Amino acid sequence: MRITHLKLTNWRNFKTVDAPFARRMFIVGPNASGKSNLLDSIRFARDIARVGGGFQEAVAARGGVHKVRCLAARNLNRGRVHVGLDLGDDDQPQQWSYQLDFSAEPRGRRRPVLSEERVLGSSGREILARPDADDEVDEERLTQTALEQVNMNREFREIADLLTSVRYRHLVPQVLREPERRSEHGDDPFGADFLLQIARLPEKSRVARLMRISSALQLAVPQLADLQLALEKDGTPHLEARYEHWRERGARQDERDFSDGTLRLIGMLWALMDTGKSAGPLLLEEPELSLNTSIVRQLPTILNRVQRAGGPQVIVTTHAYAMFADEGVGLDEVLVLSPTPDGTTAQLAGEMDEVRSSLDIGMTLEEALDPLTSPSKVGQLSLLS
Repeated sequence: MRITHLKLTNWRNFKTVDAPFARRMFIVGPNASGKSNLLDSIRFARDIARVGGGFQEAVAARGGVHKVRCLAARNLNRGRVHVGLDLGDDDQPQQWSYQLDFSAEPRGRRRPVLSEERVLGSSGREILARPDADDEVDEERLTQTALEQVNMNREFREIADLLTSVRYRHLVPQVLREPERRSEHGDDPFGADFLLQIARLPEKSRVARLMRISSALQLAVPQLADLQLALEKDGTPHLEARYEHWRERGARQDERDFSDGTLRLIGMLWALMDTGKSAGPLLLEEPELSLNTSIVRQLPTILNRVQRAGGPQVIVTTHAYAMFADEGVGLDEVLVLSPTPDGTTAQLAGEMDEVRSSLDIGMTLEEALDPLTSPSKVGQLSLLS
């Protein structure tokens, strides 16, 4: 099961978003168009559902309702924020539908309160509709969603389980390299606990996965071989590989010596190979950073092969249009964000006349997308003194 549809109203940059999501999804757009904010709407739903999270914590972590609400929306949806997700698969894309509307208390502490929470099952069968009679008796209940409460989500816990399994990855090599930045807290998206994640995996699985990554890595970084985990005397984990240079047998290096691109590639491959029950949809933020263009062009194929082998749904934000030189990328797999004075719009590439017209005259998807997502006056940057 995966995310099959996303609907937003009044969310950050966006007045509205209403888009189907494929198993492999690329989100493109200019700087500050809202790519990260779009991913964050999915992370927001995850944070509500996860243990130790919840509705209040998820909103507070984002600065409060006033920081989440779109400034361009004015009184759209009566000022309420809407986040809606459909879950399913290709055969049945709407097995579940979760919808949440919320705003801030009109007075007092200005806490977030839900205006509406609905859960629909297959065939549109309504399973939950709030506010209900109990909420009318005790309005304090509206400060919590049913999604986060095990005594209320029993009939639709499959939604909570899927959302809890969502992973966000944006590995920062400096965080991974510097021991003082490392953390034992789980699921750090920037890599603070990445080496510990590797160390905690059972040895047999860890060795097999690192061997697969090492084989893939040699195609991109031919000098590196024999990737493995090594432990210092105090138990501190390191990623080590043999660096084949002028010495006959090469020399061992660890993550402190690896290039940024090598570390990012290792992190992405590790996340893609994580296919356990807790490995749900994977959100990748600009995985092309620090990578050679020839490698970037291969990323869609890598994602496709992993998914054919049972890998997770992957949603990618990117500025790298070289990815779209791959003829296998479908127009229903690309969501194009376009900033306007009235908020950012989001359209599938296949719904855009400009894209279809460009493809009809023989342009590639890479060539069709580039002018649509580049700032109109970017050429004037070179004139600045």
